[in-house]
Amino acid sequence: MTQTLSGPMMPPKVGGAPKRLMVLLHGYGADGQDLISLGYQWRELWPDMLFVAPNAPDVCDMSATGYQWFPIGGEMPLRRIQGVEAARPVIVSFLIDLWAQTGISPGSTVLAGFSQGAMMALHVGTSLDQGLAGIVAFSGAFVPPAGFGSGKFARPPTALVHGDSDGVVAPDLSREAAELLAADGFDVRLHISPGVAHGIAPDGLEFATAFLVENMAPTA
Repeated sequence: MTQTLSGPMMPPKVGGAPKRLMVLLHGYGADGQDLISLGYQWRELWPDMLFVAPNAPDVCDMSATGYQWFPIGGEMPLRRIQGVEAARPVIVSFLIDLWAQTGISPGSTVLAGFSQGAMMALHVGTSLDQGLAGIVAFSGAFVPPAGFGSGKFARPPTALVHGDSDGVVAPDLSREAAELLAADGFDVRLHISPGVAHGIAPDGLEFATAFLVENMAPTA
């Protein structure tokens, strides 16, 4: 049985049918409410954008009030590799359904995430035939999809943001992701926030915003 996702949405500020889409993937133990607030940061620039922050499909192993894209127990990085591969199909199906329902194209879609959600955004966003407007990954890591580097997938512009004092997901994982993506021809930008732990700091948000403006012009 195919799993379906649901969670909070923020409609376009201008009303009417949305012309752009941002899907926000939360971290381990959180839910869609944790990231939908990012829509308030960006809807002034893109008032025709629909923001969607689905809850992950499974209740978190360590918090009954949150969700997980995959469990984190066991050996890393094997657990991470197996987890993103197992969770990928439900996110891809969710995107396909959203595109069909809204008429928005992949090229007008941003896939963003934090922590475990950033891992999913990177894995899914680099495994699609059609290119997205961009990928934004906060405090994540990159597990390349099967076939990565073969030229069979699109290469959307990608922004990686990480705190240099992150004790949950090592900042070197974003540095490694930047190297892998750049080696495969991606336009990838990396920002390391000084003195920041596992979270999104103002300078990181500003960097992500500048990246989005460059790759997806604000609504006139």
